[in-house]
Amino acid sequence: MAEMDKMSIEQKTINTIRTLAMDAVEKANSGHPGTPMALAPLAYVLWKKFLRVNPKNPTWLNRDRFILSNGHASMLQYAILYLAGYDITLNDIKNFRQWGSITPGHPEYGLTPGIETTTGPLGQGFMNGVGMAMAEAHLAAVYNREDLNIVDHYTYAFCSDGDLMEGASHEAASLAGHFGLGKLIYFYDDNHISIEGDTGITYSDDAVKRFEAYHWHVQDLGDNANDLSAISGAIEKAQEETDKPSLIIIRSHIAYGAPNMRDTPEAHGSPLGEDEIRETKKYYGWPENEKFLVPDDVLKHMHDIVERGAKLEGEWKKKFEHYGEKYPDLLAQLEAVLNEKLPKDWDTDIPVFREDQGPVATRAASGKVINGFAQRVPWLVGGSADLAPSTKTLIDSSKYFLRGEYHNRNIAWGVREHAMCGATSGIALHGGLRPFASTFFIFTDYARPAIRLAALMEIPVIYVMTHDSIGLGEDGPTHQPVEHLASLRAIPHLYAIRPADANEVAYAWRAAMQRQQGPTMLVLSRQKLPVINRQKYASAEGVLRGAYIISPERGSEPAAILIASGSEVHLLLEAQKKLTEKNIDVRLVSMPSWEIFRDQSDEYREKVLPSSLKKRLAVEAGASLGWCEWIGEEGEIICVNRFGASAPYKDIFRHFGFTVENVVATTEKLVNK
Repeated sequence: MAEMDKMSIEQKTINTIRTLAMDAVEKANSGHPGTPMALAPLAYVLWKKFLRVNPKNPTWLNRDRFILSNGHASMLQYAILYLAGYDITLNDIKNFRQWGSITPGHPEYGLTPGIETTTGPLGQGFMNGVGMAMAEAHLAAVYNREDLNIVDHYTYAFCSDGDLMEGASHEAASLAGHFGLGKLIYFYDDNHISIEGDTGITYSDDAVKRFEAYHWHVQDLGDNANDLSAISGAIEKAQEETDKPSLIIIRSHIAYGAPNMRDTPEAHGSPLGEDEIRETKKYYGWPENEKFLVPDDVLKHMHDIVERGAKLEGEWKKKFEHYGEKYPDLLAQLEAVLNEKLPKDWDTDIPVFREDQGPVATRAASGKVINGFAQRVPWLVGGSADLAPSTKTLIDSSKYFLRGEYHNRNIAWGVREHAMCGATSGIALHGGLRPFASTFFIFTDYARPAIRLAALMEIPVIYVMTHDSIGLGEDGPTHQPVEHLASLRAIPHLYAIRPADANEVAYAWRAAMQRQQGPTMLVLSRQKLPVINRQKYASAEGVLRGAYIISPERGSEPAAILIASGSEVHLLLEAQKKLTEKNIDVRLVSMPSWEIFRDQSDEYREKVLPSSLKKRLAVEAGASLGWCEWIGEEGEIICVNRFGASAPYKDIFRHFGFTVENVVATTEKLVNK
């Protein structure tokens, strides 16, 4: 203890972070101790000297955002959050990676105070941070006034070799540099170690040249991960650079201080072992047999962050009150979105489509709906992956979000589907905006990891995915989604809606705009579809319940129930006429969203799909996987369980059996079983 007492408070705090990480990983017998040990000085400098946060109000709007993109180093973040005074206890640290703890293996948004985004899959946090910086830039441009800046903060992130190797970081770095996001500051932990060994076996990029080519401001600190003065100076220089995002490169040593495991791949993802921990603590001048030791003076030293944060937020609140007095309309608008409150009459301008207006692709109908919402929901922002003319996602009243024109609402993501969805999640996580992202449905393959994490975080991103099936035609099987609906329906918390006509699109958008607990994906057609006569058939409002009886049986009990989504609903409507002529009475159900239907009461679901009616036919131009939930063992399905083909879409539908004749024939066989 005597040796520890001689340490500066800075060094003692850094060693507390290191030893907490070692002890927590050892107790859990699982985790990544090496990086927290290496980056403890950097974390200390950033949190103690620069980060503008209030641990007692982690969601304060104008706080700086911090992202641990290398989420495997989660104990670094938990330790610093605990010491800084967030609502995390020492027992939470001791319960690292245990059932029911708020300190999981990788940081999870919504679970642990102070965690801004869920990270772990490398590159995701990198993309999220770009979105947060975009949100900050947009909100500042819209709401700040010359005398009152109410949105003015930085977005910081730690990232690793793995983050930089992932293609996601290339896409996102290119965007950040192009947009000139000067409030974005990243730290690259260049520790030379990956799970398989020294990164030299696979990685030799010149990160300085690479990021300079992306128009970033780059500083390479070299082997100075323990030099607090050098780190502070680099952050100050990064803050001075207002026209470019910044990258600060630090050569660290994984498992710093461990005599046998420093700079080894074993320290990346394995506990050090009791003997190694004792030797490492001895190297630090720490009591060798003490576990989870947190000196009182360290807590006192770090809890200054609480006082500083309360003061910063208090000063901001006074400014915010003054802002409200001078700009009440802007304040009301900002508070509405922060409180997740849609404006009065928010959907008044949504068009009602008529049958006599002729057929319209659901992607085109979506474009009209977006522009209807955009007039009354000014915080709706978004764009596509270089496909806006095709996905119909341009907000007509706005121009593109560009360097120096951050107030605009259309975002040109370029051909970067992954970065688009990852950054869109960052925009949603930041708060103050409701974002959407769009591309062809097939290209969800490029963005799936970001979509999955949005669902895991339960954030209200809206995805507008068009060209929904083999119905896109001549582009052929490379562009025709087959398995995509099934695979996306399998993601928990993601709600997919595939509307049958333009009016179903309007209600699908209503459902998406009102949903706050997870992402919603609209799956839209390229081909034109007839507008269903809603005086003859049921209201499209049934979309809000996931599935509804669009055309009931004529008698007391149908011979079969026919179920479809999207364009295939029109086949059922035509087939019902033919079946009626054959004295076969059927019920037609439009089922645009399995997930919303599951949320309905047992009574409603039984009303639409009575359990006593076993003879059911599902028709969907996608894979059959999952439909057994709705058609049961006695049901039949007309589907696509192979790749598509290149041809006019009507020919493709005919060859795959999506015809009125085949629906009628299959129904007859089903009824006569």
